[in-house]
Amino acid sequence: MENRFGRLENLMRQKSLKSIFLRSGKKSAQDIAEASPRTIPQLSSIANSVIYRCSKILSIPTEELQHRFETELSEHDEQSPTYARNLLEFCSYQALDVVTRCPDYLSDKEIRRLTFDMMLAWEDPDVKREPLQKESASCDNQEVDDEEGWSLFYSNSTSMAVQVDDKKTVGPEAFARIAPACAVVADVITVQNLFDALTSSSGGLLHFLIYDKYLGSLNKVIKTAKNAPGMPLASNLQLAEGEIIVDVDGIVPTQPVLQHIGISAWPGRLTLTNYALYFESLGVGLYNKAVRYDLETDLKQVLKAELTGPLGARLFDKALMYKSSSVTEPILFEFPEFKGNSRRDYWLEISLEILHAHKFIRRYNLKESEQAEALAKAMLGIFRYRALRDAFHIFPSHYKTLLVYNLAEKLPGGDRILEILSSQLEQLNVSMLQHDAIKRSSNDAKRKSSLSPASLYALIRLGLLPKGAYPDEDAMFLVRDVCVGEINPLELAVKKLGYDTGRAEAAKATVDQVKVDGIDTNIAVMKQLLFPVVESAKRLQFLASWDDPFKSTMFLVLICFTIVRGWFKYALPCTFVFLSALMLWRKHDNKGKPLEPFRVTPPPSRYAVEQLLTLQEGISQIEALVQDVNIILLKLRAILFSSLPQATDKVVMLFIIMAAVFAFVPLHYLMMLVFLEAFTREMPLRKDSSDRWFRRVREWWFSIPAAPVQLVKVEERKKRR
Repeated sequence: MENRFGRLENLMRQKSLKSIFLRSGKKSAQDIAEASPRTIPQLSSIANSVIYRCSKILSIPTEELQHRFETELSEHDEQSPTYARNLLEFCSYQALDVVTRCPDYLSDKEIRRLTFDMMLAWEDPDVKREPLQKESASCDNQEVDDEEGWSLFYSNSTSMAVQVDDKKTVGPEAFARIAPACAVVADVITVQNLFDALTSSSGGLLHFLIYDKYLGSLNKVIKTAKNAPGMPLASNLQLAEGEIIVDVDGIVPTQPVLQHIGISAWPGRLTLTNYALYFESLGVGLYNKAVRYDLETDLKQVLKAELTGPLGARLFDKALMYKSSSVTEPILFEFPEFKGNSRRDYWLEISLEILHAHKFIRRYNLKESEQAEALAKAMLGIFRYRALRDAFHIFPSHYKTLLVYNLAEKLPGGDRILEILSSQLEQLNVSMLQHDAIKRSSNDAKRKSSLSPASLYALIRLGLLPKGAYPDEDAMFLVRDVCVGEINPLELAVKKLGYDTGRAEAAKATVDQVKVDGIDTNIAVMKQLLFPVVESAKRLQFLASWDDPFKSTMFLVLICFTIVRGWFKYALPCTFVFLSALMLWRKHDNKGKPLEPFRVTPPPSRYAVEQLLTLQEGISQIEALVQDVNIILLKLRAILFSSLPQATDKVVMLFIIMAAVFAFVPLHYLMMLVFLEAFTREMPLRKDSSDRWFRRVREWWFSIPAAPVQLVKVEERKKRR
């Protein structure tokens, strides 16, 4: 076993993974016959092709691979209906564990084709579905050309190595089982969202050309991140150990990032790492020292979209606001662009992902290796998001994001995902990985307990983190988030929450549809919606006006009788029961029919100037209302602090009388007295006396002076650089 691992390590040190698949020089017929694969009867042709290529990567014969599968996973016998698929997963996962040890495996076209063929084989693993094609061609006298070599992907000597047609596509289940085996390519939490984004224009089926383009873009993003520490942009940054540059914006002079502090704005470049945001203002041909905005520690940070503009004007929706207890005032980062606000939205999403990752770490008190794995998940999610954005110009919707922690924050019930993720991270036992890799056991319980920080190891193998930073990063056959024949609890939790997500998306779509423009139109919609309440208030006012004495008297007697008998406490429960019965009757009567649209007659259209005048008038009315409320509060303050002794004496006597009444009079009698006083105020017998009494109260109130107010202006300090 140790010799085999040594040979694999020597192979992986070659320039390209093609050294695994290609053999230089001509081969004799005997060599080709010895290299010819032996088919497994239970598998389809494409599955046999994939397993044979996996055996060549692992330097293990297919018979031994099959024997290991049957030994280590004894519960999957040949009679099991999932035997072929589980065997394919077993061989594919082991091969991918070896392939991903090469830092540059994403750039290898043959590796991309192999992973896609694994998905095709997963959908069609059984020989019963696709009978093996038999070829009569013999390999006895066949020679392999020097230029083509012996390719594991395109065999021209046997029937089982099939060249996959570009027209063949992959479904979501196969993608979800194979892609997360490479932690860089997909994550078990967001794999379905990634598939939906890649197949948004192909009807839910993934073509190889799209898959290949995505991996190519992902490879470019990772190479850019790998080369970032050696570029001039990192010269002014004092990065801590383990701090990795995730993305940089503002390098192009025509697309700077503007930092707004108060009314001042400075161009520069913005850098996001896995711990903080850095802004370097542009000086005279050089960048000044970077200012660090922490995302790691708990500083009550707030990141949100904000409006900005010249001299503090709120004109353009293109800014990201950072606010925390470490800064005196909010910092705005503006991303100017001619059309839309995609730059700002992208930076808001990735910055929130790092912030939410650190909140997750603090919430569950994760340790060092667990923290590194949690941050690695966030970083790989950002790389995938950026690759999708660069290659296809796709921006996933609110509930379809590729960022793990943002998804958990937005998804209904997303806290369950974080709980499962934290429990899995707590089970990580890094020190036992290599031990488990060498001493592989057939005990199923041990196999399930051997979890690994797949995202962290992916960053180490890609060269984004130095080797030796964490122990046992060269562990074999364990660095993945998927297990043979099992569904990851995280993936299962996301699937269970999928129905709630669909309902939330549908509800959000209806909200977007019913939004109307214009103040007058929105007021008209509100009046129509509140029509039942307004009509009920009008009827109650009609009864209180005593225009119809008979109806008013009957209503008065009914309410008083209800209060005296103590039935008023049942009014609210009866209302709820009535509303419930009405809703159930509506549900039975509609029988699943869609709700008819709410019809509103819009007001006459107005010009923009007229709408501004209406808005100004409304603001003036609100201002007058606020002034009246302030006057009331100031007069109450004057009474409370005895600014007018006579008024204070009257209020004190009133409070004493009210205290005695509340202490000795039953509550239902007080309710009846209040109702009688309010309802009979417009009664012909009481109208003159009540008007006279209210007049005296208003005159008394107007005679009370308001407490003085002194406005103290604070000198504003303009911050300049």
